[in-house]
Amino acid sequence: MKKAKPDPIWKLMGVLFQSHPWHGVPIGDDSPEIVTAYIEIVPTDTVKYELDKSSGLLKIDRPQRFSNVCPTNYGFVPQTYCGEKVAELLGKRAGRSHLVGDADPLDICVLSDRTISHSNILLRAIPIGGLSMLDGEEADDKIIAVMEGDVAYGAWQDISQCPKSIVDRLKHYFLTYKQAPGSEALKCEITSVYGRDEAHAVIKAAHDDYSVRFADIEEVLTAELRG
Repeated sequence: MKKAKPDPIWKLMGVLFQSHPWHGVPIGDDSPEIVTAYIEIVPTDTVKYELDKSSGLLKIDRPQRFSNVCPTNYGFVPQTYCGEKVAELLGKRAGRSHLVGDADPLDICVLSDRTISHSNILLRAIPIGGLSMLDGEEADDKIIAVMEGDVAYGAWQDISQCPKSIVDRLKHYFLTYKQAPGSEALKCEITSVYGRDEAHAVIKAAHDDYSVRFADIEEVLTAELRG
């Protein structure tokens, strides 16, 4: 399908103002094989940063209350939304029904051999798999990717090439990052680990969910800008 030519006003807006990381940054022309990732947290962070969805600025969600820290660069894929299609895919993998998406952008964990000193950056990531994660009854998939061009991990194409210890570390973080010390009840559940092909399907579904949820966003904003 031939892409519609963008309205010139949006090119001008991109020159004058910083793009909103969720809505104003493209998912990437090579998606789902290579996607844009907006990084909110790096492994050295001692507080949890999160995108403020209204302003597009990075905000402090909370200090890291416990000893666990995110083991990878962590953020989301722009122009994605965990809605009906994402929930349907996870439901099929987990054998569950009546699930809903968590109504957030699709999360992504990006492996890199190099230390990235701060968040609020964009990078190109190669999805190699993912975690089927449920937060309550909400689908909250975590795509696992490698940074394009990374010397140590950049050649990986599938989760099968990733050492089990790395996957286990990611699973442990997401299963426990909301758990208070002494509590035995887990708030989150990981039902399976999947490979590259399923990761691609999840990314496509999340982009489709975004297109449905925000179908009129550009038209509405263009009308407002033009008065």
